[in-house]
Amino acid sequence: MKILVIVGSTRQNRFSEKPAKWIFEEAKKRKELDVEMVDLRDYPLPFFDEPISPAMAKEPYTNKNVQKLAGKISEADGFIIVSPEYNHGYPAVLKNVFDYVYKEWNKKAIGFVSYGSVGGARVVEQLRQVAIELQMAPIRYAIHIPPQQSFDVMSGKNQEPNPFDVLKHQADSFLDNLTWWTRALKKARESDK
Repeated sequence: MKILVIVGSTRQNRFSEKPAKWIFEEAKKRKELDVEMVDLRDYPLPFFDEPISPAMAKEPYTNKNVQKLAGKISEADGFIIVSPEYNHGYPAVLKNVFDYVYKEWNKKAIGFVSYGSVGGARVVEQLRQVAIELQMAPIRYAIHIPPQQSFDVMSGKNQEPNPFDVLKHQADSFLDNLTWWTRALKKARESDK
């Protein structure tokens, strides 16, 4: 099963690369998963301004980077989104990706790794609502990185052996749940063909 780990921030000096690399490595340990990292910096999109919602559009995407991104999303069976919490919400660049592409997200599992105030819990709740509108299945489990741990990682404290090892139990439950839903939805999509 193909899982994309999407780095949900493009800002300079972003923290999101660190937990994204960690959950990527944890997911790669699962023999049933084929995991790939996707950095939104590699898919620069203008802010969504199309005349028709992608949910209603009959024509192919016109923007080359949207086409490239849609192709990548289409390949996947499930997703892990790594997102900061900005002002109680998600980054605009991440929402823009969800707004530009539609059918490629449909009927697939999605889980969230978050950080920020209250471990990014508010951003996960908001992203779950967006995922449901895109006909996705957001899993129950999420990984919430506490603000102090984020600060310690960025400042160089607690680097041995791995600053995210304290979250391993959460990661195991998260990946178990994501794998189950990804497998179930993949089978369902295949039976629809």
